[in-house]
Amino acid sequence: MSQTLGTIGGMSSLELTLLYLCAAVVSVVGCRLLQLPAMLGYLFAGLVIGPNALALANDSAAVEHLAEFGVVFLMFVIGLEFNLPKLMRMRKLVFGLGLGQVVLTMLTVVLFNAGIGWALHSFGYKWGLSWQAATALGAAMTMSSTAIVVKLMADRVELESPHGQRVMGVLLFQDLAVVPLLVLIPALADMREHNIWETLGIAFIKATVLVSLLLWGGKRLMHKWLRMVARRKSDELFMLNLLLMTLGLSWLTEMAGLSLAMGAFLAGMLIAETNFKHKVEEDIRPFHDVLLGLFFITIGMKLDWEVLFDSWTWVLLLATVPILIKAGLIYGLSRLSGTPAGVSLRTGLYLAQAGEFGFVLLTLGSQNGLIPHAWVSPMLASMVLSMIATPFLIMKADAIVNRLISNDWLLQSLALTNMAQRNLNIEHHVIVCGYGRSGHNLVDFLVLENTAYVALDSDPDRVQAGRDEGHHVELGDATKLASLMSAGLVRAAAVAVTYPETASALKVLAWVKEHAPHVPVIVRTHDDRDLEMLRAAGAAEVVPEVIEGSLMLASQTLAHIGIPLKRVIRLVQGQRMTRYALMRDELKHKEAMDAAEPHQ
Repeated sequence: MSQTLGTIGGMSSLELTLLYLCAAVVSVVGCRLLQLPAMLGYLFAGLVIGPNALALANDSAAVEHLAEFGVVFLMFVIGLEFNLPKLMRMRKLVFGLGLGQVVLTMLTVVLFNAGIGWALHSFGYKWGLSWQAATALGAAMTMSSTAIVVKLMADRVELESPHGQRVMGVLLFQDLAVVPLLVLIPALADMREHNIWETLGIAFIKATVLVSLLLWGGKRLMHKWLRMVARRKSDELFMLNLLLMTLGLSWLTEMAGLSLAMGAFLAGMLIAETNFKHKVEEDIRPFHDVLLGLFFITIGMKLDWEVLFDSWTWVLLLATVPILIKAGLIYGLSRLSGTPAGVSLRTGLYLAQAGEFGFVLLTLGSQNGLIPHAWVSPMLASMVLSMIATPFLIMKADAIVNRLISNDWLLQSLALTNMAQRNLNIEHHVIVCGYGRSGHNLVDFLVLENTAYVALDSDPDRVQAGRDEGHHVELGDATKLASLMSAGLVRAAAVAVTYPETASALKVLAWVKEHAPHVPVIVRTHDDRDLEMLRAAGAAEVVPEVIEGSLMLASQTLAHIGIPLKRVIRLVQGQRMTRYALMRDELKHKEAMDAAEPHQ
């Protein structure tokens, strides 16, 4: 059996696989117990079992090849999320703050390197880092960890907060910037033999031709092909097809002299434009998570303890300085756009760490001979340390902001006080949490019924748009008690959570249950998956979009096949009455009254 499985570094492939799985499971469980991202668990697992610690896995070459697919699937998932409507909605943040952060970070590293080189040269010393190497290092340092930051913000219900939206805008541009950077670094290495502009020009032409061809004919072809595969009604065939397309396009771009990751990104973009996007996301997620976990294990295995101990001051310097530079640059850029100081500093702190694609770009720079080998281990160690520090930095972000920006707390308090004063005379009103499409429609109904309301939203643009329409919309986070109280929670007739985020709804329910248990809360969800959890948390009613969508679909279908409209309306009302508690009680009361009428 062992001969069949083969051996790697004296260990059978089965034993090596079990070792990786065991280390990953134990580390991830530990991180979950400490409420830390699973990614840190993978890094720690690789660090412990790697050749520089317990040396349980001395040869990681085989696993590194497998882990490369983790990067491929990460780019594929990013491609799935990338679409033009989303980009247009966030264009100011993506191409303003995001572009500025990437360009200025790389430029700062290059200028800093040139300054050190000039200073050392003045004293007769030679600085061995070329501007091409500094550019590659700057590209690696400009990246932040999408996986860690997004997970932490989702857990803290901050994705829709002012700083959360800015963080997402920057992360989106960083993800997009990876594609040209994967082309730029090999081009910088080739300039020793070829003219850099010629090399970049050829790479750009290749990328443009390939992308144009794929986007021109690929969308229709992809949709037809996926539809044909889906008609076979085989999940196995559909998954095999996804793997074939993703890896096939990756191979195609690599053959064109570009990168595997770029092909995967294009595959994701093409599928994102079809009707199968959500099914693909669900099907590909296990492969993406497992392979990305392997990628981080191999990164942890590269961390050399000797380098960490022998050059700990140098490693700490490389970990600390980039964090300070990135946080400072993002803070300055955000302030230039008119963002409040507190929001700007939070955005900088959330994005200050290294990212998963930083490792990819660092490795690519080393493989192409740009980054000297002596720099790789210290840089790797410093990037790992910055990612480990990220959860703690984000957890302490509010304390840091309050310490460094003394008027941030005062400004927030003043804003909440002004909101409370504006709402002081409002009572028996509805607090609408979220002024998106659903919140806007609810407000329109409340206006028609002359019912008082206060809408809360954390997006300044949506707040201003609502005010321009004459609606009473306040800038505030519904998951914060201070915002709910300033909106008059204790005097409210009801609270409506109009966005389908369970974690956020649970926070709202907790505050209402503790401070205004008499106020009913109506919650919107995508489906009935979390229905019992929300009811147990105190929701007076849960409205799943799937149920309402199916009722409207049924009513339109019945109407179009000739069923009388009155009967259709009666059927839908009957279904709603049996589905929702308040309507069900009204129905029972009406039936009791109807039964009592003949006896009167």
